[in-house]
Amino acid sequence: MSKKIYTRDEFELHLLKQSQKQNEDDQLIKNALKVFVDADKHDWIHQTRWFGEPALQTAEDMMIMQDIIFRTKPDFFIEVGTAWSGSLLMYATIMNALNHGHIIGIDIYIPDDLIDRINSFPELSKRITLIKGSSVDSEIISQVRNLVHDKKNISVHLDSDHSHDHVLKELNLYSELVSKGNYLICGDTVVEEIPEQAHRPRPWGIGNNPKTAMIEFLKTTCEAKRFKLDKQIRNKLLLSNQKDGYLIAEK
Repeated sequence: MSKKIYTRDEFELHLLKQSQKQNEDDQLIKNALKVFVDADKHDWIHQTRWFGEPALQTAEDMMIMQDIIFRTKPDFFIEVGTAWSGSLLMYATIMNALNHGHIIGIDIYIPDDLIDRINSFPELSKRITLIKGSSVDSEIISQVRNLVHDKKNISVHLDSDHSHDHVLKELNLYSELVSKGNYLICGDTVVEEIPEQAHRPRPWGIGNNPKTAMIEFLKTTCEAKRFKLDKQIRNKLLLSNQKDGYLIAEK
């Protein structure tokens, strides 16, 4: 029996259909969530690195992020909550290969030694601007707006404080910057799906997390009418922090 050889278009259509079936496989989704929760006992997510720096993302999410950057080629990609900046270095690597784009990273904690390590990659660091402060502070928002100026091709990843009220503020503030065809990514929506305070005690949990904030945002704000969940991305993911958080701007 000969093996079917797909054209590229046929292969993409095949993968699209398979991902839809995957998302409808309730037992598979349940099993994947159990693996996610069990592995989190060992800080599994924190093991992912890029150029030596922890990224604090699953490998699946990092691959989705690089694909988004490749497809949309943003002038600016804003990451709210940078931690050790492994993800920033990855995004800058992709942008450097594309010879286009700049990263803005915002965090309340940016140690000097981290800045030194980022600067050790001169070709990448020139594409990264770090801003220290609260993502919802008016002065920080002003700095961001001044940096992006009149650029229209902008995506945002919200991954800082995960409490409902904080994320809702971020969604309202940063959604205005996201242009048609680009992404407003609400990080760690998985918090709504995992057992309360399963491993690391946090001031958020079921009923008070990024997903609940995103649901309120989509239901109650005029700005939210521009956005919808990218189901093609959602359907691909099994081990993701934010499989329900990839919102694409339609207008």
